[in-house]
Amino acid sequence: MEVWVTMYLFYTSGNCDVYQGKQWSCLKIWLILCLFPITCVSDPSKPNFLLILVDDLGIGDVGCYGNDTIRTPNIDDLAKDGVRLTQHIAAAAVCTPSRAAFLTGRYPIRSGMASSTRQRIIFWNGCSGGLPPNETTFARILHQQGYSTALVGKWHMGVNCRSRHDHCHHPLNHGFDYFYGMPFSLLNECQGSDEPQLAKSLQDTYWLYTQMIILAVLTLLFGKLTNLFPVKWKIIVCLAICGVLYFLSWFSSYGFTKYWNCILMRNHDITEQPMNLEKTTSNMLKEAVSFIERNKHRPFLLFFSLLHVHTPLITTEKFQGRSRHGPYGDNVEEMDWMVGRLLDAIDKEGLKNTTFIYFASDHGGSLEARRGNTQLGGWNGIYKGGKGMGGWEGGIRVPGIVRWPGVLPAGTVINEPTSLMDIFPTVVHLAGGKVPQDRTIDGRSLLPLLRGTAQHSGHEFMFHYCGVFLHAVRWHQKDSGTTWKAHYATPAFQPEASGACFGRGICPCFGDGVSHHDPPLLFDLSQDPSEENPLSADTEPLFDTVTRRIREAVEEHRKTLTPVPQQLSPYNNIWKPWLQPCCGTFPFCWCDEENNKADSIV
Repeated sequence: MEVWVTMYLFYTSGNCDVYQGKQWSCLKIWLILCLFPITCVSDPSKPNFLLILVDDLGIGDVGCYGNDTIRTPNIDDLAKDGVRLTQHIAAAAVCTPSRAAFLTGRYPIRSGMASSTRQRIIFWNGCSGGLPPNETTFARILHQQGYSTALVGKWHMGVNCRSRHDHCHHPLNHGFDYFYGMPFSLLNECQGSDEPQLAKSLQDTYWLYTQMIILAVLTLLFGKLTNLFPVKWKIIVCLAICGVLYFLSWFSSYGFTKYWNCILMRNHDITEQPMNLEKTTSNMLKEAVSFIERNKHRPFLLFFSLLHVHTPLITTEKFQGRSRHGPYGDNVEEMDWMVGRLLDAIDKEGLKNTTFIYFASDHGGSLEARRGNTQLGGWNGIYKGGKGMGGWEGGIRVPGIVRWPGVLPAGTVINEPTSLMDIFPTVVHLAGGKVPQDRTIDGRSLLPLLRGTAQHSGHEFMFHYCGVFLHAVRWHQKDSGTTWKAHYATPAFQPEASGACFGRGICPCFGDGVSHHDPPLLFDLSQDPSEENPLSADTEPLFDTVTRRIREAVEEHRKTLTPVPQQLSPYNNIWKPWLQPCCGTFPFCWCDEENNKADSIV
């Protein structure tokens, strides 16, 4: 308003009425000044968004959530200057479905991103499953609102549907203007030094069957040559051919995982195949900072989806050996440093007060990630369970921090139930967009809680899925302030008292690795957040009332579910050579455009 008053006074003052020519010049100056703010100053009512999502970080790994041995000063400062959420819940305990829910604000079972098989994540860049094109992400809505949108880092929600270049699941088809990162996820195979990580038990089974076929062929061949038993050459040859075909059918995918899955892309172009992990951290950080610098004069959304702290824990030499918690602690501290560099970039460009910053993890830390006696996964604090466990708190309760100086009160702690899905309606509302009305949105806007205009969460019930199987339900009884949680199924730990599924590598959602409970295991999270003491009708007078109300909520929830194509079905989740992203002529897929670019600059 002051700008318009100043221009008016300038035009109507004596300085512009000496003679008509000068007055005409002043009029032109006034018109230019009127147009200048429109073209060069971004709308102050629309904040920028920096959304930081860490991979596999446990809630107990961060200083502001109680860790006093791993150093996370930048994340701690973020919490000090913003709002810390203590009951922040992921919609799934593994990567792919959790991230789908985060982007769409919907339970993954609604989009077909929940699995009915043991493969609960996208398994290949060359599979046909992924986030359906008809799903609406917050990036798409913000793009429509005039935002510059970018994803830097991990995607892990599919690439192609029917051909190698249709990119139907690609980030650019879901509202992002720019993408730089991994379309898949980090794996041990990307480094090549540890044992295979992708479906290790399945690969072991394939190897066993292959060895059995080889043994059978050698036995028949020995019997034929020594005349110990009659057998036709045709049978031996047919069995040998079948064995070779069987071996090629699985080894052509799993044997080359590093080339098929460990790739780096810029938009639709592959820049590294396979990736050079030594440069990944610096490349990701440079791309994120560069995007902020390029878009400082217009509203932007930057989704920085870190590859840290997922195994194989790629840590630069600068941070190796610094933490008391070995390689995992080193990786967490480097991740914190990266967060600090992003915050520095925001401050440097004068965007601190106009940028809504969100920090979280996609799910709990991995308890089964080990190398010998060395723990390679996260710590989930006082909470039972971890990654892969759809019901236990340790698998789904994650750190959640929001900062927006001058708008959100600093140093605030919110203990109400919130969800990663809440970011969808929160961001859309702040950007001036509208939440889709043609589908169920499970997220609730965080703004009333964050601003202090509401005392209670918008969530009364939360449904905790493991794949397509409902394992637990949370009921936030607002009138009493009690949060109840009923478990209908829990994983069977191996060993029994270990608190994890070390024998399987990750806890299953169904089958003989799961125990079912009828009546359900009931916990009062308000008094027992560690879920150590299940209640019963003998110990809790409200047991029957609570379990009945939760059962009714489950029935009401299931009425809102509609059948959708299963993106993680066995067919959609197998490797298809014709869908494999390749920077050369398939199957000769290898390139290093990043290194070539650096050489050309030098």
